[in-house]
Amino acid sequence: MRTVAAVLVVFLSHAAPAAAQRLPDAVVPVHYTLWFAPDLATATFRGRATIDVEVRNRTASVTLNAAEIRFGDVTIASGGYTQPARVALDEANETATLTVDRALAKGPASIQIAFTGTLNDKLRGFYLSTSNGRRYAVSQMEATDARRAFPSFDEPAFKATFDISLAVNAADTAISNGAQLSDTPGPEPGTHTVQFARTPRMSTYLVALLVGDFACRSGGTEGVMIRICSTPDKLPLTGFALEAAERQVRFFSDYTGIPYPFGKLDIVGLPDFAAGAMENAGAITFREEYLLADPDRGSVGARKTIASVVAHEIAHQWFGNLVTMRWWDDIWLNEGFATWMESKALAAWHPEWHADLDEVDEAQGAVATDALRTTRAVRTPVTTANEINEVFDAIAYQKTAAVLRTAEAFVGSELFRRGVMTYLRTFSYANATGDDFWTTVARATGKPVDRIMKPYIERPGVPLVSVNERCVGNTTTLTLSQERFAGEPSPRAPDSSQTWAIPVCVKAADGSVRCELLDRRARARSFPGCVQGSFVNADARGYYLTAYSTSDLAALADRARTTLTPPERLSLLGDSWWLTRAGRYDVGVYLDLTASLASDPTPSITQRISSTLAFTADVMVSATDRPRFEAWIRAGFGPELAALGLPGDSGDSDETQTRRAALLSLVGSTGGSPDVRQRARMMALQYIDDPRALPATLAATVLNVAALDGDRALYDRYLSRLQTLAGTPEEYYRFLNALTSFRDPALVQRTLEFAISPQVRTQDASQLIGGLLSRPWARDAAWVFVSTRWDTLTRRLDGFQGVPAIVRSAGGFCSRANADQLRAFFAAHPVQVAERTLRQSLERIETCATIRERQSPVATRWLDGQAR
Repeated sequence: MRTVAAVLVVFLSHAAPAAAQRLPDAVVPVHYTLWFAPDLATATFRGRATIDVEVRNRTASVTLNAAEIRFGDVTIASGGYTQPARVALDEANETATLTVDRALAKGPASIQIAFTGTLNDKLRGFYLSTSNGRRYAVSQMEATDARRAFPSFDEPAFKATFDISLAVNAADTAISNGAQLSDTPGPEPGTHTVQFARTPRMSTYLVALLVGDFACRSGGTEGVMIRICSTPDKLPLTGFALEAAERQVRFFSDYTGIPYPFGKLDIVGLPDFAAGAMENAGAITFREEYLLADPDRGSVGARKTIASVVAHEIAHQWFGNLVTMRWWDDIWLNEGFATWMESKALAAWHPEWHADLDEVDEAQGAVATDALRTTRAVRTPVTTANEINEVFDAIAYQKTAAVLRTAEAFVGSELFRRGVMTYLRTFSYANATGDDFWTTVARATGKPVDRIMKPYIERPGVPLVSVNERCVGNTTTLTLSQERFAGEPSPRAPDSSQTWAIPVCVKAADGSVRCELLDRRARARSFPGCVQGSFVNADARGYYLTAYSTSDLAALADRARTTLTPPERLSLLGDSWWLTRAGRYDVGVYLDLTASLASDPTPSITQRISSTLAFTADVMVSATDRPRFEAWIRAGFGPELAALGLPGDSGDSDETQTRRAALLSLVGSTGGSPDVRQRARMMALQYIDDPRALPATLAATVLNVAALDGDRALYDRYLSRLQTLAGTPEEYYRFLNALTSFRDPALVQRTLEFAISPQVRTQDASQLIGGLLSRPWARDAAWVFVSTRWDTLTRRLDGFQGVPAIVRSAGGFCSRANADQLRAFFAAHPVQVAERTLRQSLERIETCATIRERQSPVATRWLDGQAR
């Protein structure tokens, strides 16, 4: 599953936390025969399940999972004898225990259950979606919501085969995991029943049930039929996704040496969908914005996002579906692997997209969570459904992918690939643990993959490698030491007991690279000659931060453009930023580094500078110093924007357009340039009248910068345009997200009220409110709105992302008073499934306050120096 923003996927619940009680294994499923009859008009469904099981030990009861399901007749056949079963529901643990008078003998048995349920409005289980004035019945089963659609052994280790059929309205189509086998009239007048092919062995969370007037664009590759499906009005937007899917099925089949394992592949865009996408075997579901692209007006960012998410979900067909983690504590075997693999597919298809730079960004994104005291280990014990849903986070996705790249770089890509292929073949259609993975790959490659991965997976935090390079006489001594990185300015000593086996690759000043395992607290190496200037983390493939002395950092910065690759420069910039936040560097050291990279042509570097200088302006620069800081930005980066021009040539490359957008945001927003903002307003008005007036890659940034000084008239133009764009997802979200950039307090209030109105889909409400919580000018008003409308929000947003996303966004505050305010509020209004998210938000606020206290006087002195 790809989460929105690739971070937390959690639920909100007012009830006691649902315990994902581990089912007993005395009875295990072998095969399901499922029949569903959804009634879209009444938002209900009927169902029948026949579950063929293997009874391992003689028993008179069978416990399985069920939630929000009403049971009808239940019988169990065993040993040639069929008997009725009594049903005892445990709502807190989401289980149903079936009890019979005559104990079931060891061997095969069959459970028959008639049941009914509700097509809910919570975007989980079997639920209701609406678009174009009609209803759809669609599903989202991960992590523990198959039990809301049918009684089941709803744990990943209980794999089984499935025969699924759907009885639907005559005008509707049905899609499920298997290929369609038959389509027959009935059972009621005006309905037809679609029967699907039997699936391979898979877990319950991968079942897909999709009903509506879907329209599909067909293609295929290597004998696999592929369809991209959507509501009928969006069919013209499916072409790019089909091309991506065809290429990526070929890529993963070749990379793994295993043909696509699930027969056919349907990929379906859903109007209401909480996650980014979900890897249901053979029937992947998507939020529309991550699947559908305007063939004429799609931006490079939209194409990259679609290609990336499609690659992620197709990778899951091998990494997660073919081989599945045994329990949710190893969800990283699914999500981290799919994240790691997606960039490989993109690099092979579009090398000009520079997937290696995206990988550096991903690793730096993981540090944002992993540097916290409240982070978690990649492998974290989980028991309840709430705990399970909280581990779909940056640690499972981005950190794991970075760790895999670290091990791969040390072992060698082809040798590591052979180890991965061995792992997949060994555990095909079965379940595995993390130990299974690294033991298998270590054995297959003869390399210490287990020694490298085990500490990274089982211990929290990111390593910091400190570099000390000295020349005495004619000998250079390089000393590397490691510790756990502390992401806050603090006098506390680092944890001296924690070490990793870190594959460290050192790039010498002459360009040569040496790699070794740093598996102790410190290690020194001496070399003949007096050549200094080593860069530690060659190719930026290692998951660790690197600390240099300030003089060595300045020397590296001076020659970065000539001696470091773009990923290495991006890594240097990112590591220096984290060390600045942590108080190891003064902010002036980081600002000097950004100035040295102002003319760097790499868009990712300009984007990183833009985002970090925005934080610097908000947190580290006092209100008194803000005009001077803005002037410094305009002086240093304004000429770069002027050289590129606005809006630029329509024939400019995607890279040029992306860098232009980053500079526009930096100079116009953080730099406060009135001229640039006025130019942005003019371009925004032209764009509203004619979408061809701006390059697609620039449009979203123009709308945001124009909104900063926007008045009611401009807001009304945005809102009016927004309401005509339901059929074009990317353009819709350009205008929707830009509403959070208006700074007028009255317009901030309008956006907050709009977010919870019927005009905004549930999946987008928290996006708007969270966006306002992240804006310095709207933060206080947004929090007042959240705290006074809490009951409304919890009713409206109970589901994926939802209120937990708001809890996460509240971490953007920056004072201890704010932390105390949030702590008190959530003590009175517990968010049981976002407990770790809340702890992390509180830590972020308190860390921000410490950063402000430490770095604000430093920023003042640095700005004084710039004036001389």
